[in-house]
Amino acid sequence: MILQEVARGKGNREIAEILLMSQRTVEYNLTRIFGKLNVRSRAEAIIEAKRLGLIPNEDFI
Repeated sequence: MILQEVARGKGNREIAEILLMSQRTVEYNLTRIFGKLNVRSRAEAIIEAKRLGLIPNEDFI
């Protein structure tokens, strides 16, 4: 869900509001996602998630 919102161009604060969690929780989860995908940026995470089929095409802006 977080990666889908990142792919839609949302910032951490916006994602936190949408998912009803703190901004810090979003940041923590993104850090863990980056580690699992072995990437260092939001852009790399989106590319890798798309390659793995974790994000459907309609989630891209």
